[in-house]
Amino acid sequence: MTSPETSLHQSLDLGLDGGTLTARLVDFPSVSGSEGPLADAVETALRAYPHLTVDRFGNNVVARTNLGRAERVLLAGHLDTVPIADNVPSHVEGDLLYGCGTSDMKSGVAVQLRLAATLPDPNRDLTFVFYDCEEIEASRNGLGQLVASHPDWLAADFAVLLEPSGAMVEGGCQGTLRVDVRLTGTRAHSARSWLGENAVHKAGEVLRRLTAYQPRRVEIDGLEYREGLNANLISGGVAANVIPDECVVHVNFRYAPDRTEEQALAHVREVLAGFDLVVADSAPGALPGLDQPAARAFLAAVGGEARAKFGWTDVARFSALGVPAVNYGPGDPNLAHKREEHCSLTAIAEVEDRLRAWLTAN
Repeated sequence: MTSPETSLHQSLDLGLDGGTLTARLVDFPSVSGSEGPLADAVETALRAYPHLTVDRFGNNVVARTNLGRAERVLLAGHLDTVPIADNVPSHVEGDLLYGCGTSDMKSGVAVQLRLAATLPDPNRDLTFVFYDCEEIEASRNGLGQLVASHPDWLAADFAVLLEPSGAMVEGGCQGTLRVDVRLTGTRAHSARSWLGENAVHKAGEVLRRLTAYQPRRVEIDGLEYREGLNANLISGGVAANVIPDECVVHVNFRYAPDRTEEQALAHVREVLAGFDLVVADSAPGALPGLDQPAARAFLAAVGGEARAKFGWTDVARFSALGVPAVNYGPGDPNLAHKREEHCSLTAIAEVEDRLRAWLTAN
């Protein structure tokens, strides 16, 4: 006999309201690299709707309408979450749904699924993209794999990435660069430390420069982007009685989209001149593009003012494809990856209603 938990992990009911569907998705763990079962459930659920053509590549699922409309809009969202922090299963407190991925970004995925299931006759052709491995290194990103293997599946006139944006349009995104600062020394017994050279102590100068660093603020298309250069991880040491001969400081630079990847790396090399840097990961930002007609029309349709996106999102991949794109989702970006992550049920319904109105208006 199938247990309720097993049954939950085998199917998704897209007839549920957006908040309840978000809870189901949250209770369906999909930490980066383990999205297969959720991708299976998403694919199965979407194939039940005859107005959709469904394709799959790895753990990436793409569903499309083919109505011959003059314009095609793509709505995208990632299936993975950061590691669970004792915040699954989900629970509701008043208007707030708590749990890993509620904000980033299973609430957005729930909106996508609801629209895919309930809009058989939209005013534009629609493409829905559900992809894996967004929360880890760029080389494993499922959308990037689709760009390389099936770019025709991503053809569109405009894209909406349902990343958490607080139900506001967020333009562009920051670039991200991760480098390892490798420090070396000479190993020795700590009782005879003068015979060695302490690699961990050398990290002090790296940290001093990062502490003194003054990040830039820059305005692009009326949106202000704030940069940040920070040490996120540090490792070193062999044993409690050994002078360490190696230390690595992992540094992350989040930069405004007016810099290229090359310019970002040159800047970090300048700040940390004299140290050995190894690039661990890099992804370019995306300019806001709010001057594009499709973006202006979308902003007018959903209302409100746009703001800059703090963080890297796959808007950058669409920008590289020549597809204007914005971030617009119900989650709060300030709650992403937190133990107390949550999302407003009202915001989930609001974003779905606004997108539905935009996609059905005459």
